[in-house]
Amino acid sequence: MTDLATSNRPPRPEFRNINALTDLPAYRLPLAGIVSILHRISGALMFLLLPFIIWMFDNSISSEISFARFSAAFGPQGLGPFAGWFMKLVVLAIIWAYLHHLIAGLRHLWMDVNHAVSKEFGKRSAAVTLVLSLGITVLCAAKLFGLY
Repeated sequence: MTDLATSNRPPRPEFRNINALTDLPAYRLPLAGIVSILHRISGALMFLLLPFIIWMFDNSISSEISFARFSAAFGPQGLGPFAGWFMKLVVLAIIWAYLHHLIAGLRHLWMDVNHAVSKEFGKRSAAVTLVLSLGITVLCAAKLFGLY
């Protein structure tokens, strides 16, 4: 027998049947896993809000009248049942989705090109991705809501 088979190591825990209600709330996802899930969510969010993005682009460049209506959608009255602050939140969600998806995609490309797949680099690059995407989003939110 080998030395590994005869050593006095405690047996490793086995997780076979994971219960979503009891096991998942206590599970701590690593930072790289959180960034990966947010990358997928941001991609899906951009895809689902694509008709709204096309509407915004179309109304902003069609004519002066459509641009005035587009600008009024973000004012206090808003557009139909949606208040201006709600429209700004939707645009802010698009901004976050774009920024996070871009930065996380660049992170993945960097890891693919440089073969940087160490645990330390994954943790550091995930933290940088979150800080950059959230920081730039906060700056865009301050501009969008008129703080500067």
